[in-house]
Amino acid sequence: MTNYSQLSRLDLNLLISLDALITERSVTRAAERLHLSQPALSASLGRLRSHFGDPILARRGNAYELTPFALRLAEHTTTALEAARRVFESQATWEPSESEREFSIYGSDYGFSTIGRVVSELAAERAPGVRFRFMLHNPLVVEDAANRLRSVDGMVIPHGFLSGLPYQDLWRDGWMAVVASSNHAVGEEITMENIAELPWVMTFQSRSAFTSAQRQIQQLGIEPRVDVIVESFLSLPHFVAGTQRIGLIQAALAPFALQLGGVRILPLPFDATPLVNALWWHPVHDRDSEHEWMRDLFKEAADIVAASAAEGTP
Repeated sequence: MTNYSQLSRLDLNLLISLDALITERSVTRAAERLHLSQPALSASLGRLRSHFGDPILARRGNAYELTPFALRLAEHTTTALEAARRVFESQATWEPSESEREFSIYGSDYGFSTIGRVVSELAAERAPGVRFRFMLHNPLVVEDAANRLRSVDGMVIPHGFLSGLPYQDLWRDGWMAVVASSNHAVGEEITMENIAELPWVMTFQSRSAFTSAQRQIQQLGIEPRVDVIVESFLSLPHFVAGTQRIGLIQAALAPFALQLGGVRILPLPFDATPLVNALWWHPVHDRDSEHEWMRDLFKEAADIVAASAAEGTP
């Protein structure tokens, strides 16, 4: 049960001050960030120290460091501040063309350069005041998605990583091989022998971050010799060009890779499981009319991305 009597004694401005202090790790810089005087922020720090029974900032030599307790507060503070912002930005009636709402979306550079780019273009035409914040996810964010999605609007990620959350399917995509134009070990077609013998550039490669095609290669009894691991799909071709390496890239990114030059895009010698990209969100957003508008925008953008991929254009 919520303790309203305790909440009624708290000041939302203290949460803003706490976030600035944790981010800047300096009273002076935090005061500048909030356009406050240093004594005013020092007073807020005093109230925070009294409330938590912790220094929050502790001097170490000539600098200040966050205490272990403050480090634990950091993520909760950001989440709470974002949730408060959303509450007070909500409107009884919402007109997209007049709104200045910011939608925040987690995803990969693959998702941002495909559907994210199109979503931003559609929004600029219909709701020029609306802003999108696209944030790169990482394995920790994906593993904690149920909690992270409470304070953001969504995550663009294929099926296979999240479950138990609302989602909207976007578009299907396939996997292609990337090899250097100068790689004479690979002919007009890539072979299973090439996959087994040549070095690889892989993306992510962790327990919770991998590609379905990478897993399939292992399931086929091949353990690729990995030269490079890069946490970016768009940069992968740079690590292939001019080398003997092989990489995997989504079909929708193939035109971007070819624009870089120095690489070839080839079909894989096995039937790779297609990607089913989806937009995921927390149930708290289900009946949010503004969120529904955003979801419709993503669905429309997905149709455009699918058509462009079919034509082989970025």
